[in-house]
Amino acid sequence: MINASVLSKNKVITQSQGNIVSDMDGELVMLSIEKGNYYNLGVLGGEIWSLIEKPIIISDLLDKLISQYDVSQQECEEEVLSFLSDLYNEGLIILPAEI
Repeated sequence: MINASVLSKNKVITQSQGNIVSDMDGELVMLSIEKGNYYNLGVLGGEIWSLIEKPIIISDLLDKLISQYDVSQQECEEEVLSFLSDLYNEGLIILPAEI
């Protein structure tokens, strides 16, 4: 599990390179070339993936999602940070210092 301070709301994140992404009936699926693993990001995960195509502050990402979905700020933060932590642990997103 990742240290919670690594991915806080004030951090900038972006997609890592070297992944093949495809839309399968509205859900994004991804192949990590480096690890050889497939991932199904689902619909919302696919939207988050699109929003982090370019570097973005996590708090800005949360604001965009909260404005689009009927979700509380706390629930959005918990779910999105958990999702991002999973992506980070799989090497699918990076922090600017890692670019």
